[in-house]
Amino acid sequence: MQGQVIEKNIYLQLNDFLSYLRDIKKSSDNTLQAYERDLSKFLEFARKNVISSFCEVKTDTVAAYKKYLSDLGLSPSSVSRSLSALRSMFQYLITVGAVDHNPAREIPNDKYDKKSPQVLTAKEIELLLAQPSLTDVKGIRDKAMLELLYATGIKVSELINLNIDDVNLQLAFIRCGSENKERFIPIYPLAVKSLANYIEKSRKLLVLHADEPALFVNVAGERMTRQGFWKILKNYAESAKIYKDITPHTLRHSFAAHLLENGADIHDIQEILGHSDISSTQRYAQFLKKKMKNSYMKFHPRA
Repeated sequence: MQGQVIEKNIYLQLNDFLSYLRDIKKSSDNTLQAYERDLSKFLEFARKNVISSFCEVKTDTVAAYKKYLSDLGLSPSSVSRSLSALRSMFQYLITVGAVDHNPAREIPNDKYDKKSPQVLTAKEIELLLAQPSLTDVKGIRDKAMLELLYATGIKVSELINLNIDDVNLQLAFIRCGSENKERFIPIYPLAVKSLANYIEKSRKLLVLHADEPALFVNVAGERMTRQGFWKILKNYAESAKIYKDITPHTLRHSFAAHLLENGADIHDIQEILGHSDISSTQRYAQFLKKKMKNSYMKFHPRA
């Protein structure tokens, strides 16, 4: 009985926070899932330590939680992310008057080397985009998806959430994001051509119902899923003999790095990617500096 009370109490506080993120902050589904995933680790820790409410959490509790995460085998970056989620949770609780301080703020993250974003070369991009066959409906669809990702740098979640009404082929742009965080992104002519080819020749054969709003659909005629796209990308990477650790985010990283490399303004890239903080975009500039240094050390005759 006691366990049920503990679970309900702390879950209500978490649910209030998630509702705040969804309804007030207008956070994306991915952001909500990330917070829920990270904070669920704290709920498990709370159950094991008979903590009934976030109000009972002190600085030493957070320190113990940090050790608990490390003992589970989580990487320093994963531990840091979980602590960051907990800090955000307490900041919300302070705002609504549920607590008067943030104990998680007093526990620092451990320093760790951030991985550089995985970026494909221009040649690898060309190889990848050349893989889909344009003789069948799925290949035409896949070509359009890959071209659009590299053309815009949008996230895969944004790609699969696009509706047919979000595409303007005549003016060569797509509308992306929610109503409160809407952005319009230009697309280059080859991507426009691939999209037009898909819409005219392939999509109407794939959709299950004529009123289907989704831009990209699977063979069942329904909206493409993240898992479905991931399998498609993995297969094309293998057929292109690209042996890097490619994820759906790789095309987004490559888009940003290649634009910077070719002289695009970092603030323009920030706006296209939808980064609220310029530091998220600056990591691509840091990646290019590291790449340049490595090239120097490798090829300078006296290095």
